[in-house]
Amino acid sequence: MHTPHTNMKGRGTTLAIKNRFERLTVEKFDDGWETAEEPVATETRFYDDNSKTLLSKNDSPDVGFTYSINPYRGCEHGCVYCYARPSHEYLGMNAAGDFETKIMVKREAPRLLAEAFQKKSWEPQTIMLSGNTDCYQPAERRLRLTRGCLEVFLKYKNPVSLITKNFLITRDLDILRRLAADGLVHVAISITTLDAALARVMEPRTAQPERRLAAVEMLAEAGVPVGVMVAPIIPGLTEHEIPALLRAASEHGAQFAGMTMLRLPLAVEPIFLEWLERERPLQASRVIAHIKDVRGGNMSSGSFGERMRGTGASADAIRTMFKLYKKKYGLDAPLRRLNVDLFQRDEPQYQLFA
Repeated sequence: MHTPHTNMKGRGTTLAIKNRFERLTVEKFDDGWETAEEPVATETRFYDDNSKTLLSKNDSPDVGFTYSINPYRGCEHGCVYCYARPSHEYLGMNAAGDFETKIMVKREAPRLLAEAFQKKSWEPQTIMLSGNTDCYQPAERRLRLTRGCLEVFLKYKNPVSLITKNFLITRDLDILRRLAADGLVHVAISITTLDAALARVMEPRTAQPERRLAAVEMLAEAGVPVGVMVAPIIPGLTEHEIPALLRAASEHGAQFAGMTMLRLPLAVEPIFLEWLERERPLQASRVIAHIKDVRGGNMSSGSFGERMRGTGASADAIRTMFKLYKKKYGLDAPLRRLNVDLFQRDEPQYQLFA
């Protein structure tokens, strides 16, 4: 069966995949007159997201937070394995090229966050910044919405946990340092591989691995609690890097480490498999076999309790190796609970009339 492709270059996927909610599709028909199109650079387009609220409530027992915020929907990083891709289909777009090139922007994110904190019903607790898409993707350099949100966290003294794979987070060291002084923040830098060539084709618009390690070092030197997330571990492709990756993280000042297993929900599976056959054809069959080993013979699992961890002997062996080297390199300390006792609201302003 022919799989249609786009002519985009410089992106994570070239697969032209339909939105699973759409019934009508249009396919190109080759009548002999068309000539092959040269790949072209596709610009990223930004659209206003006029959501009235910012906080998203989590109902999954697999993650350790109740609320998260995402200033951006869609992600220009273009990671081929990104589990967030199918969320773009709820916006009437696709999980492939649209997810990477059509970014919804919550321009009012800092104001909406402040409004949430002002409500008497808000109970101070840690909020995950970047629960779905990366809050430091390239657009943040210009739009500065994540920085604006961090300023709100600092003003109200509400704790925040960040995860990113972009060196751009170091721009905000001034705010992160002040949050850390009050026990209000910890940061995880996501590192999938130390192989720069692999990262270039698998995560095309992210910071290179050495830049992420440099970010870890800079955050640590600034007194910001920082660790690494080895996420995702791709069986048969990257799990052999666990020892070297954890050693490098420790040498650059990381204090903790976590991991998740590769997830391929819905449209992510064909996107990842097309990439694997295109970029790593000699390894493809072995990687697929290893993925099935940790997924009970399937390519993915959506079940709570196993979707982030995998199941079976191979998954257990990967987790055992991870725990062993995490302890060896001093990355097994429990994550410090963030401070909720400093939270403060603005006092109401009363107008006195003579």
